[in-house]
Amino acid sequence: MIGHKLKVARSASGLSLRAFADAVGGIVTAQAIGKYERDEDMPSSRVLMALAAGLNVSEEYLLSEDQLALEGVDFRKKVKASRREAAALEARAIQMLERYLTIEDLLQLRSVEWEQPRSAPHPVADMRDAEDAARSVREDWGLGNDPIPQLAELLEERGIKILSLDLDHIDGLAAKVRRKGRSASRVIAIKRSTWSERKRFNLAHELGHMVIAPSAEVDAEKAAHRFAGAFLMPADVLRAEVGANRSSISIGELVVLKKRFGVSIQALTYRCKDLGIITQAAFGRLFKVFAQRGWRTPPFEEPETMAPEIEEPMRFERLCYRALAERVIGESRAAELLGISVRELDVRLDR
Repeated sequence: MIGHKLKVARSASGLSLRAFADAVGGIVTAQAIGKYERDEDMPSSRVLMALAAGLNVSEEYLLSEDQLALEGVDFRKKVKASRREAAALEARAIQMLERYLTIEDLLQLRSVEWEQPRSAPHPVADMRDAEDAARSVREDWGLGNDPIPQLAELLEERGIKILSLDLDHIDGLAAKVRRKGRSASRVIAIKRSTWSERKRFNLAHELGHMVIAPSAEVDAEKAAHRFAGAFLMPADVLRAEVGANRSSISIGELVVLKKRFGVSIQALTYRCKDLGIITQAAFGRLFKVFAQRGWRTPPFEEPETMAPEIEEPMRFERLCYRALAERVIGESRAAELLGISVRELDVRLDR
């Protein structure tokens, strides 16, 4: 039956049942599509072809039995985000994961399992515990205290699937992935167009949710934020760069530190406040300047912004190129998996 795959593909397209029926030229009614999605009926071959074409997926995809499900979904979203947008993001993440796991299967690769740090999950009763958790994760993964140059690549090496998607009012999601007959894996989706320093903080924030266990008295979002700051900007290193106590810190110095740690100026300033390097008064003065310069509102363009492509996950794309080079798949299949045209694939291969 095609119900699950059809509903996922339609949700990923952001179409209501009525809008989808219109998109396929009225060949089938919205009520009939609803029955297909509930597995109460099965479309004819002619209707199946129309449904697949309307959703830009293959008929084989709709007929395949392999199913993925996301559990414990955590969104990073703005107030404007609608329930439909959230549902569409979940569906798009599932579709992308299906492609990702398909290419791993075609290459006969063992899907990398989530390498949970030995010391996780870390109980968090106050923010200092989140700080300790970040330090422990670095130790468990042998990262030392140096800044992390490519965070998306690091997390993929540790078995977390990182997806880069075009999003509007949602910055990303994190979830467990269930696949029939397989152990659960982890996924983080990030907003493709966001500055890379914001991507990096979002990735570290979602990692925090995976490895900490806040008590009922602790705000989970604030704890994940504290974890992210500590993971990206270890306390000892930042204090060595800035000093233990400062009455003020200049924008120019923050810009230099931003390039060293790969984080935003605002994240650096929060980190300096959290560590007691600057006072609450100094923090307030700096954020007043940030607001005056427009850095607190979209597009959040600070000096020396890191282009979006700097922190992009590349493992899936590399695997597609590898499968093509090894003749496991052809150009049309590679283009389908990458979600691009064959012409665009040729351009990428020739660059």
